Amino acid sequence: MSKRFYITTAIDYVNGQPHLGHAYEKIITDVIARAHRALGEEVFFLTGLDEHGQKVQQAAAAMGKEPQAYCDELAEDWRRFVDKLGLSNDEFIRTTQPRHKQWVQTVLNRLHAQGDFYLKEYRGFYSVKEETFLTEKDRRPDGSFDPAWGDVIELTEQNYYFRLGRHQPWLIDHIEANPDFIAPDYRRNEVLGFLKNNVLEDLCITRPVSRLNWGIPLPFDPNYVTYVWFDALSNYASLPGALGDPLVVQTLGLPHPPTGPELWPADIHVIGKDIIKFHAVYWPIMLKAMGLPLPKQVLVHGWWQKDGAKLSKSTGNIVDPVAVIDEWGLDAFRYYLVRELAIGPDGNWTDAGFSSRYHAELANGLGNLLNRTLNMVKRYRQGAVPQPHAELAPEANAVLDKLTTLLRHNELQEGLITIWSLVNRANQYIDQTAPFKLAKDPAQSTRLDQVLYNLLECCRVLAVLLSPYLPTTASRIFAQLNLGPVPHLLTEARWGKLPPGHKVGEPTPLFPRKDQPSK
Repeated sequence: MSKRFYITTAIDYVNGQPHLGHAYEKIITDVIARAHRALGEEVFFLTGLDEHGQKVQQAAAAMGKEPQAYCDELAEDWRRFVDKLGLSNDEFIRTTQPRHKQWVQTVLNRLHAQGDFYLKEYRGFYSVKEETFLTEKDRRPDGSFDPAWGDVIELTEQNYYFRLGRHQPWLIDHIEANPDFIAPDYRRNEVLGFLKNNVLEDLCITRPVSRLNWGIPLPFDPNYVTYVWFDALSNYASLPGALGDPLVVQTLGLPHPPTGPELWPADIHVIGKDIIKFHAVYWPIMLKAMGLPLPKQVLVHGWWQKDGAKLSKSTGNIVDPVAVIDEWGLDAFRYYLVRELAIGPDGNWTDAGFSSRYHAELANGLGNLLNRTLNMVKRYRQGAVPQPHAELAPEANAVLDKLTTLLRHNELQEGLITIWSLVNRANQYIDQTAPFKLAKDPAQSTRLDQVLYNLLECCRVLAVLLSPYLPTTASRIFAQLNLGPVPHLLTEARWGKLPPGHKVGEPTPLFPRKDQPSK
């Protein structure tokens, strides 16, 4: 058994409902996962939930519920959300699952036995909202704290600390020696700048049970639970361990046979820019201490705004992914998110922009191409595919080759732009060749056959190319071409696989036009 391409999203904190940012991260991860399957790789895609910590404990108490019951209810909402987005994830992890808890406790015992933890008293400030300790560097010149930290309290308490600082030189060396470890490159430079200009303080990895009991108990000291971030980051390796990944099982001496899929190390962790320190500093050091190899890449995406302002429930400036999908369709939503924003910078959602892309690129571009092509084949050739012809083959094959390279480098937006160059070329081809005029002249019958074959084959090729991005649309194109399931491999988009004499199906609009833009 060979190692699979292993990709993860960050796991979402269950103190609320999913929003546009969650949808974006999950969809770009799904596109990458589907792309690697289409490139012929075995893929394992993990997403899930982070369910421990003070905010969950407080939210459950405020609703008069036990934390586990509170998490169970929210987990159902999040699972429905994953289904709504059409994700192809292989597993959905919850940090309250026994398989995860056991793994975390095994790691804690190991690191404790190695001398990676020590007990010390802390005196200082604590942000309840962010569940993190603050230092003098976090204070404003007037001594106050930024409101983003929420309620800040003074604390004196003993906790266990993880020796991070001694790994700082090694981590700098690793990031410099592996340019692709953090992407895009400006995020890599940001992390290097942080590491080179700050002394890395040891990480507090516990909370006293007297203050917080909703967490994984520390196996060597029952007075403490595990800090939520140490618990949450571990999910990426705990799942492979629970499934019996040989490398993870053998490295950590886990109590089950190494018979599962080979997943570790992760190929890509897809995360938001707000949690880069946890994934590019804390997590690599945790793995080094465990004796596990580091992930190959931490891929960092930006944030969405709406109409140039921050997304905010309190001001009502929100985008409800479920409402958009219900009104416009899942693939229209997936298309806009990936086409509008490359992975890295921040993006700006506008309802007018969404409606414009929907109508210009999906309805009038792709949808109109398929509809016109099938209607002409029905009208002029009784729905039968003519003899093969390769006038557009060089351009279509060039798009396939370019897309293959772009997908290997996670250039998803550029990939869609490349696919649409073929959509636009095919529509232009209709205008240039004017098949409706050719059909009036019997002497042009052979030329009409050539044009129709090129158009039909373009539609088939486009469906295969689009399958990682818009899987439902790809299937609908194949259904209208009467071709059965969309092939799994991108190489099937190579020109000339549409057989002559094959009867196409009935055309129906892929993206029905809408009179009014979405409110």
